[in-house]
Amino acid sequence: MKEMVIKVNGKEVQLKEGVTIKELLKRHNIQMPDYVMVYVNGEMLEQERYDEVIVKDQDMIEFVFFMSGGR
Repeated sequence: MKEMVIKVNGKEVQLKEGVTIKELLKRHNIQMPDYVMVYVNGEMLEQERYDEVIVKDQDMIEFVFFMSGGR
């Protein structure tokens, strides 16, 4: 398989073709993917599609984490 370059939260990442968003989350040690919103090239991706969307060369991926807190 060919190598490709993507950006994840602004950092270049090299990986092999055929990786899904779900696999990418695992590779980045995201422990609770239910609390992460994923944007692919600026568009929010529905969680139901994480295991079907395949990352492409030059994609820009953003992981946005839900935080809770209070005083």
